[in-house]
This record gives sequence, C-alpha cells and structure tokens, in this order.
Amino acid sequence: MSQVQEREIVIIGAGPAGSVAAGLLRKQGRDVLVIEQQQFPRFSIGESLLPQSMVYIEEAGFLQDVVEAGFQYKNGAAFRRGDKATAFDFRDKFSAGWGTTYQVQRASFDHVLAKAAEKAGAEVRYQHQVMAVDVAGEQPRLTVKSPDGDIYEVRARFLLDASGFGRVLPRLLDLETPSNFPLRGAFFTHVEDRISDPGFDRNKILVSVHPEHVDVWFWTIPFSNGRCSQGVVARSEFFASYEGDETARLRAIIAETPTLAGLLKDAVWDTPARTLNGYAANVKSLWGRNFALLGNAGEFLDPVFSSGVTIAVKSASLAAAAIARQLAGEAVDWEADYAVPLKGGVDAFRAFVESWYRGGFQDVIFHREQSPEVRRMISAILAGYAWDRGNPYVAQPARLKTLEQLCATAG
Repeated sequence: MSQVQEREIVIIGAGPAGSVAAGLLRKQGRDVLVIEQQQFPRFSIGESLLPQSMVYIEEAGFLQDVVEAGFQYKNGAAFRRGDKATAFDFRDKFSAGWGTTYQVQRASFDHVLAKAAEKAGAEVRYQHQVMAVDVAGEQPRLTVKSPDGDIYEVRARFLLDASGFGRVLPRLLDLETPSNFPLRGAFFTHVEDRISDPGFDRNKILVSVHPEHVDVWFWTIPFSNGRCSQGVVARSEFFASYEGDETARLRAIIAETPTLAGLLKDAVWDTPARTLNGYAANVKSLWGRNFALLGNAGEFLDPVFSSGVTIAVKSASLAAAAIARQLAGEAVDWEADYAVPLKGGVDAFRAFVESWYRGGFQDVIFHREQSPEVRRMISAILAGYAWDRGNPYVAQPARLKTLEQLCATAG
C-alpha cells in the first residue's frame, strides 16, 4: 500500500449532493477530493427537479452550467386520478424564491454538476471504490481501490458521504436502521413518448393514480428531446401479481389506467425497464466525529414528490456551512446545526408522502373548492420549500390531517 494521502475534505460520491458540496467547499478555498465508484455519465433515477434545488445549485456557482445544458424547463406538477385533474404552477407559491427548474436526464445532469465541481478546482477520481473507512481516530481514514486494482489510503480533516443509494458509510460503519415506510418498489424506463395530446404540458411532471389502487401511482417526466421517463410505484406484493419482465409488467399496469394509456398510445418502448425495490432507507445518525451523511446516503423517503435531489443539495449546503465554522476553530453542534434543520424539511415532506399514500392528500388536491391561499402553501412544499417555517404546513405538518378531514367531510 502506498503512502497515506493527506486531504482536507474527502467526499464519497459525485452525484448532486457530492458535486454541490464540492462547489460550496471550493468557494471556501478548501482542498476537495471526490471519490466516485462509477464512470460518468452513468444512469440514475430521479429526473424531475424542484425549484428549491436551484437555490443551492446557484449557491455552488453551477447555475450557468445547468442553464446552458439545454434541459427541459419545468414550472409545476400535474395530477390525474380517473376523471379528476389538477395542476400546480410553482411560480404561484407561498414561499419566496425560484419557481421554475428543469426535468433532466440524470446521466447528463449529474455529469454537468461533476464537471462544474472540477472546473471549480475539486479533484474527482472516477472508478475509485471506497473499501473501508476508519473514523475512530482524530481524522477519518479511507482505504480506496483504484481502477487498476491498486489500494491506497486517504486521510481527511472531514469526510462527507454523498454516495446516494450506495450508502457507503451506513454500510461500513453499521449506521443502517429500518425505515418506517412500507416496502415499495418501482418499475421505470425512458421512452420515445410521441405524446400528441394538446392538453399535455411538457413543462410539468405528470403524476397519475391507478384507478383502483390509491397507493399505486405513475410518473411521466418529459425531457427536451421528445422522450420521457415513465415509471410506476407500488408495494412489492402488488407487483408480484404481474408476469413477464419489468417492461411487460410496467406496460400491463399502465394499460389498467386509461388516461395514461391513452397518453402513451403511440410511445416507442425502446429501452428495457429497470426496477428499484425497498428504496426507503434511514440511519441511526446523520453525523459522527468529523463525518456527515448527505442526501440519500442518510435518509430516502419516496419519489412521489421528487424531493430526493432537493434534500441532497440542501444537505450539502448545511454541511458546507458547518464545516466552514468547524475548520475555522468554532465549536459546531452537528445535531443542532445540521441534523435537526435537515430533518425539519424531511419531516415536512414525510407528512405529505404519508398523506398521499393514505389517499388524504389526493382528496385535498382534487377537491372541487380550494382556498387559493392554502393552494399556494401546498405549491410551495411541492416546489421543495419544505424548510420555510413561515409556511404553516412546514411549521406544523400535522395540519395536513386537519385539511384532509375537512375535504373528506365536504366531499
């Protein structure tokens, strides 16, 4: 094994959380090494961004890179359940800030961010795998394998895990803990959609609900090149009743949903579908001695409101600010300054996700008589502003249950 390499900040993973954290830390003048197991560009799911994420992309200095990449403009979300339809324009929302964003092929988007991090001065090592981590000493130590099989060690002043679903530190440090969410999975693919319906708004993600199962839903995310990401989410036992490969099962479930089947009647299914099972995850702690977990490496809820990337880049911003203080010699309470504020927004999202699967939030958004003020509050959370405690549904997520009951009583 070669001599131990000394670095200031090491980040595991070059996805959105890792790249944005690298950009923010480079703005502080930090020495940053990013260790990424895969070669970019690489496929990843989670293509519909939320406007709140643009705040942190801009903060990292990556806004121009993203704008010039030519991704599909997005200004809201549309929902369909049977003959009911509604849509939220994220520019009409309770919270101040960005009201528009993009729908992106993550292979391209993540590569844009990683290249921007390199342009900012971070070193990104692709196809390097973290084999072991030791956080018992004063500084975290990583054992890493290079693409040619060489093993080397890196010692850092601070370590960030942005490995997403790879969850490197939770696995290596025994931080995993079961999620309280039911076991769900997804079938998904990219198709040439050939959607000709004039009522279809390519500037919005479309979320469709299965006509018989309130907890089975579909995403349709249009891209700028005439393609879209198409997926379905359900409990594992629901999928078990369908036969065939992932593509066959995805198409069979879509066929049971007339509005979506009609929309995709001319689609070209040219890419084999994939599956993701049991994605909900949690950890015992989001931080430890000189390390912290970002984004999906810490907790992943559910894809229904596209919150994954937003939580990831929010965590990068909070962590970078805490690292700046700690390396400047200040005492940092990582629970109070990082974990608690991050979880505050995650818990607001959680209330809406749980309500969605109960069917209550669906009753709210499809209700015939809606308060414009409440709609703007909901729009803000759907746009990613789950940390704006001026919003009553962020400050007190339990209010959502009261709203559900009002809508159920009114019919």
